[in-house]
Amino acid sequence: MISTIYIEEEIASHPRTLAILERFPETTKIMCERYGEIFNRKSQNFRLQKKQPALILARKHKSLVLPTPIQYGIGAEHNYYFSHMLNCLYDCRYCFLQGMFQSAHYILFVNYEDFIEDMNSTLNKHNNEPVHFFSGYDCDSLALDPVTDFTNEFLPFFERNPQALLELRTKSTQIRSLLKREPIKNCVIAFSFTPDKIAQALEHKAPDVNKRLQAILDLQEAGWQVGLRFDPLIYTKGFANEYSELFDRIFTKINPELTHSVSLGTFRLPKDYFRKLEKLYPDEKLFASPLTEENNSISYPVEIRDDMLGFCKDIITKHIPSEKFFPCY
Repeated sequence: MISTIYIEEEIASHPRTLAILERFPETTKIMCERYGEIFNRKSQNFRLQKKQPALILARKHKSLVLPTPIQYGIGAEHNYYFSHMLNCLYDCRYCFLQGMFQSAHYILFVNYEDFIEDMNSTLNKHNNEPVHFFSGYDCDSLALDPVTDFTNEFLPFFERNPQALLELRTKSTQIRSLLKREPIKNCVIAFSFTPDKIAQALEHKAPDVNKRLQAILDLQEAGWQVGLRFDPLIYTKGFANEYSELFDRIFTKINPELTHSVSLGTFRLPKDYFRKLEKLYPDEKLFASPLTEENNSISYPVEIRDDMLGFCKDIITKHIPSEKFFPCY
């Protein structure tokens, strides 16, 4: 899967670096001073790199824990996100990361202890009030978990701090580490979904809808709380039928008692990111659908957007109480 690993000199002897390198004895290993030498090079070919991304092991020095964008939350007043990784194993055509980054390589910041220290400082700043931390904003939280050991390293912090909540945003079925341990109440494994036809067309390399749903059922059976993230909603001519079928399939199978939250939002991208994606995928039908520019962002026209959101909200709120529904628009 990974044929080349770049290693920052500063963390070359870090125990987490050594453990990861031990997993890939045949991989080409290249030292570098800072990850930006590789990741931020000009004129990189994102599409070519995506076929065989390298892994970059690095240290993150600042901005470890950041406030979330407005309306990004599931019930707390204080919301933060952190990115132990940049970039994703999957290849979703609508993903904003492809417009944000020059490179398709994966970066793993191995200094987990600094992230945890920053989270602890953030909690202290809020005097024991509830604080939510979101993982999966700049990566998939679980897709590389067997390599990164991310969940095993971070969950003990949340066990010790019940006023904090961790959301793991994912499309992955890499849930073995979670199933091996006792569930904790202040962790939500949040799965993103689109209908089958849309997922097959746009969510390349990601597990299909049935596999994600089975992962949810396995987690709920083990006692974990899960979240459902229908964001972004993707417009198609068969939108109503496709999303009705998706909601029916999910809500007739999952355990509502262990469903923590459901969020909803439509496709939207900053204009600059959207233009980069257009160049990457000039024949992609997604970018030929009815779209408009508003406040330097590209999204569906307001009438389409309102119809989609209203239709989905009506169905979702028939299955879950309103206090578990969180619109992201």
